[in-house]
Amino acid sequence: MKNELLLRDVASDDLPIFFEQQLDPEANSMAAFTARDPTNQGAFMAHWHKILADETNIIKTIIFNERVAGSVSSYEEDEGRPEVTYWLGKEYWGKGIATWALKEFLAHHNQIRPIYARVAKDNPGSRRVLEKCGFTVISEGKGFANACRQEIEELLLELRAIQTDEMQ
Repeated sequence: MKNELLLRDVASDDLPIFFEQQLDPEANSMAAFTARDPTNQGAFMAHWHKILADETNIIKTIIFNERVAGSVSSYEEDEGRPEVTYWLGKEYWGKGIATWALKEFLAHHNQIRPIYARVAKDNPGSRRVLEKCGFTVISEGKGFANACRQEIEELLLELRAIQTDEMQ
């Protein structure tokens, strides 16, 4: 079977799949910065409808072999800076899908620079995805992680505009 990947706009039928994907305890632990109660489907749906209605957010569904694998998006953080985030269902981990999806997303939304990402310090897989896409660690901090029910160390990464010979 050919591994076909694409990004498309989020459809309402994607939301129940996203909800099921984020219920995985290991995924929640790795992501760390999750909903207070990931089992609350009403709160999950309300959150998704709110972020989908915000025209400043760019949100795409990741499709792998015609199945919803996860999502990738950018949004404006409280400090006014753009951040990127992504989520993959556990069955799609380790296949290069997150790296492909983030690279594809960034290529189509390359006017958003610099752009930032956060990752739990103890999540080397996600950090590796970000670094493969050109992000570099710019600072370390701490934040309360709902999934861990405590403050944890996190990394802030940044992707700047790529300098070409014509731009220099």
